Amino acid sequence: MTITGNFADFSLPELLQFLDQGKKTGILYIEFCVDESNKSKKQVYYIWLHQGRVIAASDRLDQQGLTLMIAQRGWISERVISRVIQISSCFANSPLGLCLKSQGLLQPEQLKLLFNSQVLRPVCSLFQIKDALFRFEPTPTLPLGEMTGLSMSASEVILIGLRALKDWSALEEKLPDPTSGLSGLMIKQPKLQLNAQEWQVWEFVNGQVSLQHIANQLSLPIATVQQIAFRLIVVGLAEEYFMVATTPNSFNLEETLPQPTSTVSFSEPLSEPVTVGKNVGKPQKSDKTEKAPVSQSFLKSLVGFLRNKTA
Repeated sequence: MTITGNFADFSLPELLQFLDQGKKTGILYIEFCVDESNKSKKQVYYIWLHQGRVIAASDRLDQQGLTLMIAQRGWISERVISRVIQISSCFANSPLGLCLKSQGLLQPEQLKLLFNSQVLRPVCSLFQIKDALFRFEPTPTLPLGEMTGLSMSASEVILIGLRALKDWSALEEKLPDPTSGLSGLMIKQPKLQLNAQEWQVWEFVNGQVSLQHIANQLSLPIATVQQIAFRLIVVGLAEEYFMVATTPNSFNLEETLPQPTSTVSFSEPLSEPVTVGKNVGKPQKSDKTEKAPVSQSFLKSLVGFLRNKTA
């Protein structure tokens, strides 16, 4: 089924994780303004997924993007690629990159460089866009002409993209509160390859320590810890855990009282139809018995009220 929405309600990292956990196959259309001063000038970017894995990305639909990328690097000319496609049978049902590799025209390291330039860098840039329309359409057809033959889970793409992200202004409102803690969504160690700082923060994922306290313990800026926490949350390893302290501005572990929350997590695969509308911030299942989630703004207001009462 088609899924539509806006980055203002549902950010690209959240969207990719949703598609990953749902093992979706299809094409994601992203439309945004190239120039903020000229709203009429739009650009569309396309990301293809197969069973939740990102397989290709491009700013065009004629399946010539990868060929042009190879030719611009001086590896193989467009004329040669076109000729090989005509005379080789493997191009009928195999990705372009793998076919060129089988003909001895590309090396494995070149395919990795192409995937990095075609997928990882552009997706990281798209994370910086706050206002964009998106549409995901399931499709059984794979864009063989745009595929290197390599793929990566959307969760891995998210981690790599967010680690490289310099400007977090588009995702600032999505960052967890410094007074919140992190609650783990899995007992075993995560299968995703975390970096050193992510592992350090992961050690505090117990729902009992605030992000501010974690930042103090690790001697890291609170903004850095918030960004790491967001990465762990958005890939389904943890969820934000709202806490109520007995005294204002106190983050002593012994004085912190955990307060459960009904934050929506992405830890479980989605098997039922889901729609993401303009004013929807999280995907919702069609479960008649499901209770309405408590909003984060309400919980944060409650935390402030309780702190004022104890002041």
